[in-house]
Amino acid sequence: MSAPEMPFMERMTSSEARAHTRAALIPLCESLPPDRARRLLEDALLVVSELVGNALNHGGGVNHFCTREQDGEFVVEIGDRSSVPPRTIPYDPSVPGGFGWLMVHSLSRSVTVRHHEEGKIIIAVLDGVSYS
Repeated sequence: MSAPEMPFMERMTSSEARAHTRAALIPLCESLPPDRARRLLEDALLVVSELVGNALNHGGGVNHFCTREQDGEFVVEIGDRSSVPPRTIPYDPSVPGGFGWLMVHSLSRSVTVRHHEEGKIIIAVLDGVSYS
């Protein structure tokens, strides 16, 4: 079973993005063992929350949102209006934050950034929709 593409909503919040992601993943997770389904859902929700939060806080808002199953993997695409690439900031325990981009990379099989005229789209691919 393939997940429906989730529609883009202007002014999407992190909460709305998580709800769309959960709705897309529920049917896909039904064929997975419970522990694998839970991990995929948790990982996807964390990645989506982080990327949408970054788009809202640093990128001028979300201008693209899509989740889909592709070749046994779960793909998340989130775009914003900034052409500035995401970056990892040096660790400083006295400064809050700075862990999100590393977390997105650690929870995803691959992460790519595609630049275009209206900003950028970050594509995160998570393993585990198919189970053999």
